[in-house]
This record gives sequence, C-alpha cells and structure tokens, in this order.
Amino acid sequence: MPNLTHLQRLTVPLGGQEILLEELQHDAGGMKLLRIRIRERTRFTIFDIDPLTARAWGEAMVRWSDAQAPAGTDGPRA
Repeated sequence: MPNLTHLQRLTVPLGGQEILLEELQHDAGGMKLLRIRIRERTRFTIFDIDPLTARAWGEAMVRWSDAQAPAGTDGPRA
C-alpha cells in the first residue's frame, strides 16, 4: 500500500470542488508522485503526476494567475 503525505487542501469558492494535494510514495520505493484528488459532490478525479509534469502544470497556473492581476499588484483583478 502506498504511503500518502498530506500537502494541502483547497476549496474552490465558485463550484465548491475540494482539491487535495498529497505526496505518494510506494512501499517498494521509486519516484515520489504528486497525487491530486478533485472531489465534486460524489465524483472523484485522481491524477498521479511526476515532478516534471507538476512543475510545468504549476508554472502554467502561475503564469495564468499573474496575467489576471492588474499592473503593480499581486492579487487577481476584481
């Protein structure tokens, strides 16, 4: 059975989806993966992604978020 370490839990304000980030390490060893669980009511979507994919995905989200902020601020546009 894999070992899971809780990293972060987020709730999407507009849709109420719950996003859970966990580190996944198999008992046999090997590469650690990032497990992303998205819960929408009774439906679950689960991704286990490698570090390179996690970095690319995270950087894409930061670029998008940064583009939503007005010049000179760190927050999203109102």
